[in-house]
Amino acid sequence: MRIGTMIGSDRDRPARDRAANLAADARQAEELGFTSMWVPQVPGYFDALTAVTLMGQATSRIELGTAVVPIQTRHPVAMAQQVLSTQAACGGRFTLGLGPSHHWIVTEQLGLPYERPARLVRDYLEVLNAAFAGAGRVDVENDSYRVHSPLDVLDPAATAPPSILLAALAPVMLGLAGGQASGTILWMADERAIADHVAPRLAKAAEAAGRPAPRIVAGVPVALCAPGEVDAAREHAEQTLGHAELSPNYLRLLEQGDARGIGDVMAAGDEAAILDRLRRYRDAGVTDLGARVIPLGADLAARVESRRRTTEFLATLCPML
Repeated sequence: MRIGTMIGSDRDRPARDRAANLAADARQAEELGFTSMWVPQVPGYFDALTAVTLMGQATSRIELGTAVVPIQTRHPVAMAQQVLSTQAACGGRFTLGLGPSHHWIVTEQLGLPYERPARLVRDYLEVLNAAFAGAGRVDVENDSYRVHSPLDVLDPAATAPPSILLAALAPVMLGLAGGQASGTILWMADERAIADHVAPRLAKAAEAAGRPAPRIVAGVPVALCAPGEVDAAREHAEQTLGHAELSPNYLRLLEQGDARGIGDVMAAGDEAAILDRLRRYRDAGVTDLGARVIPLGADLAARVESRRRTTEFLATLCPML
């Protein structure tokens, strides 16, 4: 299992510093030996693809990916144009994580329809895969899109297009992730959900499509703390990250495992406890860890120190666990 990091919304930093901080965080992650860094598309915060472009200019080796960009907000040709441009800026180190998001974002926040998301993803992937083929033109007609568009961003002989990971939770989406993409990127999935629900469906779809073994990138909150602080750490994670009750997608995924919320998915405790939990994720089939460090403390200085300790411990596990 490769060890990477996943950033959050940057709430503790002033908006004016976010661009510089993103570049600095990526440089630090690369220097510490992390194999990847994953950037979420948080509603109302810095655009993930723009962030990856900035981070790509500040680094030279680390894989950079989105986790995840919702498909409803960008036409697939516009997405392809921006994604291929981002790949060029990153020197071929970008991985596109995307998905259909959730009804409470797409409909309630953006006022867009959220109907038959799996079919929309299937049709969206058809356009993206055609755009990434490098033919100079995209010609696709399906149930959702009629596209006849020029597209000439990357020289495929010099820079390969990015691979695609889907935020896939349900069986149909997992079939698409294995059969038409390079795997999945997960949030709110525990070890049993991955081993019994996610991994077998992905592998079966990839094998049927003649594709390589799929990646499973798991976003996992991590907090290094004393054993007596674990319950407080899990409660803090539930307060800051928990939103399963808003999404039927997450609720259905939780039913596949033993977790009942993000606190149950978390790796928290001392070094031995965290290492044991991460090994269980590895053994469940996770190929890449996206560690979301959860800083603990009553004030900013304490949270900064907590983040430093957790990050430096995770770095000792790099690049592979």
